[in-house]
Amino acid sequence: MADDQQPNARPLQRALSRPVRAWSRILASNSAHLAKPPARPEQHSAIVDCALYVDGVRQEGDRDYAEALHAARRYRGFVWIGLKEPQAAEMAAIAETFQLHELAVEDAVQSRQRPKVERYGDMTFVTMRTARYVEHDELTDTSEVVETGDLLMFIGEHFIITVRHGDASRLAPVRSDLERRREVLARGPWAVAYAVADRVVDTLVEVSTEIEEDVAAVEDQVFNPQWGARRRSADRIQRIYQLKRELMEFKRVVLPLQRPMGGLINGQLAEVPEEIRRYFRDVGDNLARAVEQVLYLDDVINSVLAARLAQTSVDQNNDMRKIAAWAAIAALVTSIAGIYGMNFDFMPETHWVFGYPGVMALMVAGSATLFWAFRRSGWL
Repeated sequence: MADDQQPNARPLQRALSRPVRAWSRILASNSAHLAKPPARPEQHSAIVDCALYVDGVRQEGDRDYAEALHAARRYRGFVWIGLKEPQAAEMAAIAETFQLHELAVEDAVQSRQRPKVERYGDMTFVTMRTARYVEHDELTDTSEVVETGDLLMFIGEHFIITVRHGDASRLAPVRSDLERRREVLARGPWAVAYAVADRVVDTLVEVSTEIEEDVAAVEDQVFNPQWGARRRSADRIQRIYQLKRELMEFKRVVLPLQRPMGGLINGQLAEVPEEIRRYFRDVGDNLARAVEQVLYLDDVINSVLAARLAQTSVDQNNDMRKIAAWAAIAALVTSIAGIYGMNFDFMPETHWVFGYPGVMALMVAGSATLFWAFRRSGWL
């Protein structure tokens, strides 16, 4: 009988095994999916451009910066890497490849560095502050006139790495212009350093010119005689002070740059070729022009602010004189009315038929006389 039941049991076992195997496959796929780590989002690279230059000519092809550095050493060229706001991990990988000092790398990751030139072995580290003018229709209490940033350079024998924080000074035009000037680019990484510094300083000169127009506009408003009637509503001291703050921020960009630029010009770094040092002298002349403009504008805005404060004091004094004049006129009328309001029997003209009109006429005449006197003296 057992033999008779066996053929019927096999189809039943096969029928039951199919859903079991299906469920097993589903559970296996789910477990594999759960065991697989989630895909990490692709990190954005801070490298804007990386190029190899040999004899002043950009070499074709896309290369990793490590391969480009190896080729630069082999063909006596150099690598120019442009970075924008790099993260610490990516900067650490680049620093390991180019043997950069850890202190300089730390400064490159962080912004708001003071302009300086430092030597770390065979590598020179240069930091500069950048600025650009922010266009605006009208100067207000909160107008942002100047936007600042940072630009740092690692300069070696076969490489230059530029690190930019902010959008105050973009380097794409510098690269394209240099690639058209083969004779300059052929002088190596310091030629790129000159072109970058020249771009930064030229922008500072442009910003100082734009700020000078804002200062001139404020100066015209403060000292324009036709503007005195609407001076209180149109010109608040906060506007001038806001422009003063923006100028001070720009001043912090320009003035500290003099010392490191002087070091590049005066031959304190032997690595700078003499021919490139001549180019840096031209940059130094433009920087001196920007410094002179900033100091001049600082004196002018201080004078304008002092003049506006003096005008405010004069306006307040004029208001106090007007109040005092009207108070004197009101006091005359009040005193006459107060005396005749005592209701004494023996008062002059109390029983005269024209006594009331006479007192009113006296008040009007006295008030008119005081008004004329105050108006003549400039109090009203």
